[in-house]
Amino acid sequence: MPYFQKTPNAFPAEYLSNLGSKIQACPYFSINNLNRDFVKTKGFSVVFKCEGISEVERQFPFFQPYLAKALKPDCNAFYLNPLLLSQGSRVDPHIDRSLRSYCKTIDPPAWVTVLYVQVPPELDGGDLILRNHRQQVGQIKPKVNTLLHFQGNLTHSVNAVHSVGMRLSLVCEQYDLTDSELRDIPIFTIESRVMSSNVAKSKP
Repeated sequence: MPYFQKTPNAFPAEYLSNLGSKIQACPYFSINNLNRDFVKTKGFSVVFKCEGISEVERQFPFFQPYLAKALKPDCNAFYLNPLLLSQGSRVDPHIDRSLRSYCKTIDPPAWVTVLYVQVPPELDGGDLILRNHRQQVGQIKPKVNTLLHFQGNLTHSVNAVHSVGMRLSLVCEQYDLTDSELRDIPIFTIESRVMSSNVAKSKP
């Protein structure tokens, strides 16, 4: 099985343009709520299970075409986040386990899926580096409208961005959890630095 798969020209150009605008206009979009590996980045996160997909699409209708194409049928829990890098941003090496805040013993996702929504034409840096232990198994230069799936147990990072402009992607960690693990995951919830305590969350 390959470490990653790329699909170019995954969506109509009009959808990509609208998606980028909607993400950046979203009230949850702010300095990233992710951990310290994500340096000078922006975004927000949506956690959901299969039964929460309809609520994701209701609150974020601009995600619907992405979800329809990106979600794997053998996965049952998801961590979706827009990720914006600009000059001076980087992502340090890590393995995704973003649902660990809900289930401490969770394994990495089966897949991580990335759609490159917006990429500066003269991007300097910003490559995605994939490693299997110490072996580099991929270096992906972002290209607009490329849909990328890579194995979730890979260590990955994003090289520092040196050029001006915005590198915007939509990332989804896709998990295949046991029934006991799944019980700890919310049906639907939003994570954002601008969240107020009174935003409703749907618990299992």
